[in-house]
Amino acid sequence: MAERLHVILARAGVASRREAERLIRDGRVMVNGEVILRPGAQVVWGQDAIHVDNRPIRKLEPKVVIMLNKPKRVVTTCHDPAGRPTISELVREVKARLFYVGRLDYHSEGLLIMTNDGDLAQRLQHPRYGIPKTYLTKVKGTPGTRALERLRSGIMLDRRRTAPARVEKTGTTGANTWLEITIKEGRNRQVRRMCEAVGHPALKLKRIQYGPIRLGNLKPGSYRHLTPGEIESLQKCIGEEALSKSKKSSAPSKSRLKAAKNPPKSPFDKVGL
Repeated sequence: MAERLHVILARAGVASRREAERLIRDGRVMVNGEVILRPGAQVVWGQDAIHVDNRPIRKLEPKVVIMLNKPKRVVTTCHDPAGRPTISELVREVKARLFYVGRLDYHSEGLLIMTNDGDLAQRLQHPRYGIPKTYLTKVKGTPGTRALERLRSGIMLDRRRTAPARVEKTGTTGANTWLEITIKEGRNRQVRRMCEAVGHPALKLKRIQYGPIRLGNLKPGSYRHLTPGEIESLQKCIGEEALSKSKKSSAPSKSRLKAAKNPPKSPFDKVGL
């Protein structure tokens, strides 16, 4: 069965869909000895010879999905030029190229989902699905009612208001306060910037839940493979189960068949995109 080239590369663990598209447009992917510049080009796995940077893609990796409890002072990347510890060092025993889902900054800790399924990784981070992420946050001082309402209703960051968030007080430590904050966006350092904007900077930040997956009692620096049930719950978050069912049960209407026979012309057709 023919599939789009960038989808095959994502399934093979070469890169996420977005990164695979970039590889193709940069002329680094060949199919049957020909450089392909169109990510949506149709290929048949097992029949077409696919090379990336002159290296053959010989097999589709088994799907791997793990959860890591990222410690503080570890960089969410595969390699750090400054020589700081990286998450790849914590999962080196996993024999697959893993993509992380939702970066945690150097000083933050907690739940980090990692997978070799580039398509799954991209969907879990896509704003379209609005998957909730929950953080346990110790902030400086004691936020009042107005500060909490601002966090809940939205704060201007980068000239855009943040989406509504769930914010609950969970306790105090001396003069500081613990908050549980749940957001459905994934902007750069969003929770820290939200807290700073209301005058209560985050002193500690720990992600304890991503969608239906909870960190639980996993020790810092440790990881475990997700169970089939947990993976299924993640797929439900991004509608994959519903999408596969609709594909099997739905038949194209007459109007759709007519449109398929006479597709509208696109300006991209002229440049081969």
